[in-house]
Amino acid sequence: MQQPLRYYSTNLAAETVTFQQALLKGQAPDRGLYMPCEMPQIPLDEIYSYPGFSYDEIAFRVIRRFVAGEIDDSELSSLVRDAYNYPVPLERVTGRKYIMRLDQGPTASFKDFAARMMGRLMQYYLKRNGMKLLILTATSGDTGSAVASAFYGLDNIRVVVLFPGSEVTARQRKQMTTLGKNIHVLALDAKFDDCQALVKEAFSDPDLDHLSLSSANSINIGRLIPQSVYYFYAFSRLAMENHPESVIFSVPSGNFGDMMGGILAMKMGLPVKKLIISTNENNEFPAYLDTGVYNKIEPSRNCISSAMNVGHPSNLARLVAMYGGMMDEKGFIGKEADMERMRNEIFSVSISDEQTRETIRNTYNRYKVTLEPHGAVGWAGLLDYIDKHPAANSPDQLYVSLETAHPAKFPDEVFRLTGVEPPLPPALEGLEGKPEFVKELPVDYLAFKRYLLEEF
Repeated sequence: MQQPLRYYSTNLAAETVTFQQALLKGQAPDRGLYMPCEMPQIPLDEIYSYPGFSYDEIAFRVIRRFVAGEIDDSELSSLVRDAYNYPVPLERVTGRKYIMRLDQGPTASFKDFAARMMGRLMQYYLKRNGMKLLILTATSGDTGSAVASAFYGLDNIRVVVLFPGSEVTARQRKQMTTLGKNIHVLALDAKFDDCQALVKEAFSDPDLDHLSLSSANSINIGRLIPQSVYYFYAFSRLAMENHPESVIFSVPSGNFGDMMGGILAMKMGLPVKKLIISTNENNEFPAYLDTGVYNKIEPSRNCISSAMNVGHPSNLARLVAMYGGMMDEKGFIGKEADMERMRNEIFSVSISDEQTRETIRNTYNRYKVTLEPHGAVGWAGLLDYIDKHPAANSPDQLYVSLETAHPAKFPDEVFRLTGVEPPLPPALEGLEGKPEFVKELPVDYLAFKRYLLEEF
């Protein structure tokens, strides 16, 4: 069997581990994030063969590069078939500009792609080793519901979800709070960054070691690897046959997990000409890319693209590492990244709420394409890139902007701007009448620690 890939911590003060160890631990003991010691490569001729494969078959070929030697091919093939049983629409807007709708899974969010695969991988290892886990995850909107759905009812995994009580929509909230069983939900009068800080502190608390804690946030490498797959899938469906080309992706970005999936795909060999990182008014990364100076936004700014209200993206440490630098969990840069190379491969822009609303309105009026606030940030970022780089707007250039949540999750905003009420997908039907299982907690680590020790 192939020698397994090793994973290192971005804080560079922990031992390397296997994929299984990185997946089940979530965060490294030095508070860093796990990354592969060597980036797997996919030959271009293999990438150009992907039009002949289904989504789960492409997922198998990409993910096996990271887990070969740890999971048998037949087992992995079964896991990806079970995880990816829903469509991935690519909607043409105009010319060769497309929206990739990642909102057709069981919770109508792109987080389903990561959570379902990660849940199945975790369950595979836990059953094989007779282990149990307590998953802690902070959410700014969609992660909580996707993780809760992916792990709901599993005997060997319990889940605690923390979310900012006033910064998610009613439907996002109900997707998390109406499950019960092994899903425990905490509402905090806080920002997402506060919720995330509590989770990170718990991971490094030796008093909680006996609880077998792990993470389902995008700090877990098991979340990122599956998110690289849909970049390969989009290219396989849209690239011109027998005509080598490169694609430009626009990615609405909050905690930067989705963005890192794109970076992984690019570094594995996918022909990406540019990655557009589109943020809302939490503009810490566009400012960093522009100036080379990183400043967190504390507290994070509350925008209508609520899942992106992140003032210090965890995955920025991974991005800095990919470009030869080192950033710790608090945002301190111990070694500068290669900013020239980063700027050559990445464009970033901050989109205001006003621009987001204008984009939803204009895109519907002009093309009859319905966007929600996060997807609108991505599309606005694409348009901004074209406006600033008109030479890139050739008729042959392929653009793909990611739509990360279903418009029905934001019905009031969408209706107000388009006059159209988006139809409910099955994942959102019947939520209103269900009872909630939720506990309120203060933004206090000792209170959170006490809750974990008493409850579990």
